[in-house]
Amino acid sequence: MTVAAGASGGSRRRRRFNPDRDVEEWHGKYLPYDLVKEFLIALVVVSVLVAGLAVIFSSPDDKPVTVKSWSTSDAVDFAQTAITELDGTSAIATYGPPYNTAGTAQSIGPFSPNHWLGVHHPIDTANDYVIAPLRTLPDQPQLQAAVTSYTSASPDQQAKWTTAYEKAVADATFDRGALKIPRGPYGPVGPMISSLTSMARSGALDGALLSSRQFYSTDYTKPLLFIADGTYLANLAQGQHLSGSQWGMMNETGSYPGQAWLWLYTLWYQVPPMKTSSNADLQVWGIMMVLTLLLALVPFIPGLRSIPRWTRIYRLIWRQHYRDISAKAVTGKGPTAAPPPSPVSSTA
Repeated sequence: MTVAAGASGGSRRRRRFNPDRDVEEWHGKYLPYDLVKEFLIALVVVSVLVAGLAVIFSSPDDKPVTVKSWSTSDAVDFAQTAITELDGTSAIATYGPPYNTAGTAQSIGPFSPNHWLGVHHPIDTANDYVIAPLRTLPDQPQLQAAVTSYTSASPDQQAKWTTAYEKAVADATFDRGALKIPRGPYGPVGPMISSLTSMARSGALDGALLSSRQFYSTDYTKPLLFIADGTYLANLAQGQHLSGSQWGMMNETGSYPGQAWLWLYTLWYQVPPMKTSSNADLQVWGIMMVLTLLLALVPFIPGLRSIPRWTRIYRLIWRQHYRDISAKAVTGKGPTAAPPPSPVSSTA
């Protein structure tokens, strides 16, 4: 322990020198460094590189997946998805907060942020995706009568119709611009889903789902969730290596480089139990928060903060600096590195 004389003739104690915490005073030469100049040079070089590479290689410009493109490419999948929205069995209909109360929110023990925040983006799949859009179609009295017949029926009767249609649409085909569904006791549900499919193929359903009271309609939540409930978007993602099991979070469409810095985040989705867990998103978030906290606390954790000094990786990174110091020490030209202080010393 170092003891130094105080101003009043007394003494005060200095704490022991710790190489993981304390910094040796530099006794060598100082050189000027123009930070503004370096910043401007880096800014110009990076800007030129970005502009040049963008001109040469362009950027991903895949056409957006819309309800129209989905229903045009796979009308049967659209109809099969639409009936699950109507009968409330789709993934979104049973998801829970923040869209509805039908499902259980993700949680880790008592920690359940979605449950605490509640439903703040309500989605009624039957009304928002099927009934309300169909009511906007003009000059179709038979369709409106079918919608009224369905909405005025009892829940048990609605369930019988939707169950019968869901079984029939499993064997559906699409030919000459129309759905071909085996006959069955599905009442008004058949005309409703057929009309909704035609509406989707015309592009009108995209507009109906994006309707907003605001001047700018930029909330694409409803159409995106509707599309995600089908298999069409998942198949496209699989083909582009963008699915969760393909490390899709860090990939990009085509052969363009993706977000490599997300490797650690998407890594946890590939290992049990997150790989198959219904709480995977919250579990991965929790793991990343713990790792981030550990990284922030590295300078304060004894032993862990000593790893760089023990491994001496810093000497590899700053090898040129240490070569210069060694050369100057041999030739006797220039300052040498200050020796580390003694762990224990005393002064009067």
